[in-house]
Amino acid sequence: MWQKNINDFQHVVAIGGGHGLGRVLSSLSFLGERLTGIVTTTDDGGSTGRLRQGQECIAWGDLRNCLNQLVTEPSIGSMLFEYRFAGRGELAGHNLGNLMLLALDNLSVRPLDAIRLISNMLKIESKLLPMSEFPTDLSARSACGNQILGEVSIDKLDSPPLSLTLSPKVAATREAVCAIAEADMIVLGPGSFLTSIMPPLLLEEIAQAIGQSRAKLVFITNLVAEKGPAGQMDLLTQWRWLEQHIGTGRVDAIIGPQGQYPAELDGLLMTASLGEEGLPHRHDRARLKAALDRAIHWRKRH
Repeated sequence: MWQKNINDFQHVVAIGGGHGLGRVLSSLSFLGERLTGIVTTTDDGGSTGRLRQGQECIAWGDLRNCLNQLVTEPSIGSMLFEYRFAGRGELAGHNLGNLMLLALDNLSVRPLDAIRLISNMLKIESKLLPMSEFPTDLSARSACGNQILGEVSIDKLDSPPLSLTLSPKVAATREAVCAIAEADMIVLGPGSFLTSIMPPLLLEEIAQAIGQSRAKLVFITNLVAEKGPAGQMDLLTQWRWLEQHIGTGRVDAIIGPQGQYPAELDGLLMTASLGEEGLPHRHDRARLKAALDRAIHWRKRH
């Protein structure tokens, strides 16, 4: 079958975390159950970090954000899910959605069960899967050779790390590996390169599944430079990091904003006007979807 646009695909998988993945999922929510998001679960900051310290759970914040982005019918439930406590005391700063997911996790056999229950409550058809159902932290080896543990600490580095690992090593969610194997298209990014996009690729089962997949693989870059060490990594460096983990030649297309890029990316990079009117740092949903449609027919010449 000749795919004219992304709506012709039977299964699309988007991988990442934070607001970037939420934006992709929101722009492709029309796919319904044919869309799967695989979400990074290594965040150790904010409300999520506090819950992780006290409850030894996975990071719920990015999952909560992605669920919220997929809500198409606002309700009392969705309003409560995004409520954040103000004031002082133990609840201050906590997001009620994080607490709901944690409570359901404690009542369920698996964290995935908690996500499914919330998805049903919010009438979300698309699937959301944690990259792993076991707590783990992002670890980096700094330019000085020191081992830095945790996303918050890594984001404070003065320069990009030499390498990243997960500590402890954990298994990938089996449904995530199966989703990648069945995918027609895999989307990486946008989002924080080191702390949102890279963590799932550090799981051996996920990296191997992507490497073996025949799906079209598209990497979406950020529209503006990040703060922190990732902001010092140019697109060529990021591409090399990706291919180091998922296989040389595995990236089929890179979608980025218009601008000047290294010659090494010629034939691989597809530029487009992607920013939202008035908010140039944020991807416009319609423009993002149009760029992904165009990427289906992109033939890399690299």
